[in-house]
Amino acid sequence: GGRIVTPNVDICRAVARDSTLRELVCSAEIVVADGMPLVWAARLLGRPVPERVTGADLLWSLSGLAARRGWPVYLLGGPPGAAAGAARTLSRRFPGLRVCGVSAPPYGFDATAEGRARVRREVVAARPRIVFVGLGFPRQDRLADELREDLPDAWFLGCGAAISFAAGTLPRAPEWMRWAGLEWAFRLACEPRRLTRRYLANDLPFAARLLTTALATRVAAAR
Repeated sequence: GGRIVTPNVDICRAVARDSTLRELVCSAEIVVADGMPLVWAARLLGRPVPERVTGADLLWSLSGLAARRGWPVYLLGGPPGAAAGAARTLSRRFPGLRVCGVSAPPYGFDATAEGRARVRREVVAARPRIVFVGLGFPRQDRLADELREDLPDAWFLGCGAAISFAAGTLPRAPEWMRWAGLEWAFRLACEPRRLTRRYLANDLPFAARLLTTALATRVAAAR
């Protein structure tokens, strides 16, 4: 068991400012790059990662693995109805998939010990082997870290909007946009009120600094 974290530019910007969040990411058993700027920066540094690996893609690949192995999965998060919708979609795609539970707790449930304890009891009672936690960073990762104590043999994937994507309640960018590093632009067009400040005012400048620093580091090392 363990935690899987998929940092994108927004997560990297957060951990650059907060050592507690940095430890939350770095203590995960598996960390993969979700975001083409991270893939590009790794290449510029001369330490390339194999490819971009997103939580939205891992939701599907790990569900397929779970169906083949007979592992029960749990879907936690998303707006009302999304987890149940995702469960139906995944079960149609992977016959034999055992969805042992779904839950869409109200926003802010994790602000109190009682709210977190209630959700933890529900997940633990279902005894999943894989838990998809779609609450956004860092809430999903903090909850997964707590649940690790209760379910040490289970795997936890913080998957952001992946549950909504699978349910069809939120559209996902075409594949060519994902691999061109333009998925953020598609999501911005879909949710401008929620994402404009995050993407344009915060993430784009951070990504530019990240790539510039990676290039400068590579040039300096080559001298």
